[in-house]
Amino acid sequence: MAAIKNVKPLSAEKLFDLLKTEFADYINEKLGSNLAIEYAHVYDVINVLFPEVIDGPALTITVTDDVLIVTVHATDSDYNTDLLEEHLIRFLELKAS
Repeated sequence: MAAIKNVKPLSAEKLFDLLKTEFADYINEKLGSNLAIEYAHVYDVINVLFPEVIDGPALTITVTDDVLIVTVHATDSDYNTDLLEEHLIRFLELKAS
């Protein structure tokens, strides 16, 4: 689990929009890949899914006024979820600070 200060602050709705419009390009450029990414948003929780490589939610972002908390769910996956988490955290740091 990682916590990122929500300096701007970003609401869950605004972050959800940023993820849908910018995150796929960001991570695919960093990884040199073409991952399909899906998102599910309910209240202050956003699930990030990589359906081609991981079954179910891989990462969850919980949004508060002060912090964005990233939780990894796919810890037993064959895919490198640490790398996905690292790039998501960097993306969130860029957008929240």
